[in-house]
Amino acid sequence: MRLSYAQRLEDYHLDLVFADRQTGFYVDVGAGHPVADNVTFWFYLKGWCGLVIEPQQRLADLYAHIRPRDITVRGLAGRHDGEADFHVVDRLHGLSTTLESHAQAAAALGTTFSTVKAPVRTLASLCTEHGIVAVDFLKIDVEGAEADVLAGADFVRIRPRLVVIEAAAPGSAADDWRAWEPVLLAARYRFAFFDGLNRFYVAEECAEIAARFPPEPAPWDRVLHLWDFGRALERPDHFDHALARRLVEGFLAALPTLDCDLLARLLDRAPGGASMSEESAEAIASLLFGTADYPGRSPALSPGMDRDQLIRRLMDSDRFRAALGRIASHYDGGHLPE
Repeated sequence: MRLSYAQRLEDYHLDLVFADRQTGFYVDVGAGHPVADNVTFWFYLKGWCGLVIEPQQRLADLYAHIRPRDITVRGLAGRHDGEADFHVVDRLHGLSTTLESHAQAAAALGTTFSTVKAPVRTLASLCTEHGIVAVDFLKIDVEGAEADVLAGADFVRIRPRLVVIEAAAPGSAADDWRAWEPVLLAARYRFAFFDGLNRFYVAEECAEIAARFPPEPAPWDRVLHLWDFGRALERPDHFDHALARRLVEGFLAALPTLDCDLLARLLDRAPGGASMSEESAEAIASLLFGTADYPGRSPALSPGMDRDQLIRRLMDSDRFRAALGRIASHYDGGHLPE
């Protein structure tokens, strides 16, 4: 393994255990983003697949595009089938949780959270529904709700060979595993390894794989880390820099031909930018029109327009189309390259 995608080398340590397996099956509870800080992405690239459970709609939707072999369930894993309040932490999506006190603690870091209803399924019922009978490893990262996830599993009928669970309380290094470890011990799992954040447990009948863990966590620089390479477009040493640059140049060249609805969605998804629905009409106009001289008449904005009508009116104007044309002209052959 040369490149780790995980937060704490979880994928590296798991790959030591399953190095002899080119295919396998995982269950990833609280999967998060399908690539960034993801424990199972390395195994997907090897040829594995699994059941992915992620309650945040935006993140869950990405799996169909990046990891289509996975079974993706948008929801929570818990003690009983039903629904529960889920607190979505803005920007720090990895701290989103079913525990309001943890969401409030995350808000102290300078973010906010909103509460939505999310469906809850037990691991046992999900495995039955999807015909899952064999699991190589189960990974759980649910920001304080680990005991609820374990309570909904059937470790008699389906026994993962290995279970890895985040063991620190959200936002701190405090031990958070003593409340749920007895469930695993009673199910005949034995502690095998601690990487500084997660605890790894091996099923008694698979005790031989415990010996594949190193005596100490691997040093951080044992492998490369995706995070360290930053954004592909901005870093020539990024693995995908050439592709990103070509795609961006091609995209910018095509700007004037793109549908306004698509452009509006792209503007709303810009990193660090507020949604246009949160900005004033003047701020939206300033963004869309830029600062170049404009000899024509800007579109009239009626006070009674809703935000969607306003954005559509501004985008359906010569002034906005001119901005797109100016940007594209350096990529679409209009200007000779330097």
